[in-house]
Amino acid sequence: MKSIAVYSLKGGVGKTTLAVNLAWASATLSSRRTLIWDLDSQAAASFLLQADRPKTQEAKAVFARDILPEKLVVPTRIDRLWLLPADASLRNLDRFFFDLGKKKRLDKLLSALDADFDRIILDCPPGLTETSEQVLRAADVIVVPVIPSPLSQRALQEVVAHLDRKRLRRGAVLPVHAMVDRRRTLHAAALAANPAWPVVPMASLFEQMSISRRPVGEMARRSPGASAIADLWTAIEQRLAASDKG
Repeated sequence: MKSIAVYSLKGGVGKTTLAVNLAWASATLSSRRTLIWDLDSQAAASFLLQADRPKTQEAKAVFARDILPEKLVVPTRIDRLWLLPADASLRNLDRFFFDLGKKKRLDKLLSALDADFDRIILDCPPGLTETSEQVLRAADVIVVPVIPSPLSQRALQEVVAHLDRKRLRRGAVLPVHAMVDRRRTLHAAALAANPAWPVVPMASLFEQMSISRRPVGEMARRSPGASAIADLWTAIEQRLAASDKG
């Protein structure tokens, strides 16, 4: 099993839509047994995957080991894709981790799911928080959506430097140019400065996900947005394969 975190320092950069689409790509394009673990108290990934609102607030209880994570896992309507949904109890998760003092609790919980899944996508809450630090310690690849601008790229550099100073990450960071409009001069310049980064375009299909509650690959398999997700997933699988060889 390999874990892929989708992380951003701030919200509004398409983090959750990217996580859901990557989970779909893993399950559909690679035929992987895939779990998406929604760790954001806003529960947007859970909503996009058409999960019913939980009747009980138990998402945080997994980390206290009051309930096994597999007890909360639910199937989605997409073949080979399961969801561990979020609920409002996660709003207090940062404080819980701080009081707990166990820096690798999430890592150990992921290990317990090793036999059930091939890939686990972690939809990480934004910001440098106790929860995000747990995720970054555990992930094999950290996907970071970056709006194409000098300030966003500078913020990414600061975050990577911070993670390295504190030895907070295990996996490689994979920056992704997100919400790209190639007609904009600033975006074109950012892409030219980092041509190796994967690119996900600005597309109305990503906005429509909140209405249709379907990944872009289901709505329009041959669209530029769906092709970009497929290419990004291929890049992630290549990173994982290279880390195995290394």
